[in-house]
Amino acid sequence: MTILRRHRATQTAERTGLGDAWTETGLVFTSSVGTPLEPRNVNRRFEVLRRQADLPWLRLHDLRHAFASMLFAEGVPARTVMELLGHSTIQLTMNTYTHVMPETQRDAVDRLDRIFGEPTHSDDNEPDENDGEGLAG
Repeated sequence: MTILRRHRATQTAERTGLGDAWTETGLVFTSSVGTPLEPRNVNRRFEVLRRQADLPWLRLHDLRHAFASMLFAEGVPARTVMELLGHSTIQLTMNTYTHVMPETQRDAVDRLDRIFGEPTHSDDNEPDENDGEGLAG
């Protein structure tokens, strides 16, 4: 919230300084004259920041995917992720941003094992006779 408040103060100062040259759109992030951001300019700026941070190549949209994937990996409910992403349906969120990872599948099976009192396999280094034939396959 501190960063957003600081941004609002900066934007208010820009608006005041430009007077009639400012275009009021009600948007939080705008150009220096209040108009909507041009996607090409956002991507260019992101590329500069990515290089300065010495991050591997990725697109700005990849951050959205990573955000959703990390939330799911942490067990955040699908409805909450859907709302944070601004999606209209859970199906859109689930189909677009989730991929069942092998460790997630193993965790699900381990949970079932605990329910039924079976030892878990997460520390088992011995291959099972059914390895490669998981529940999803």
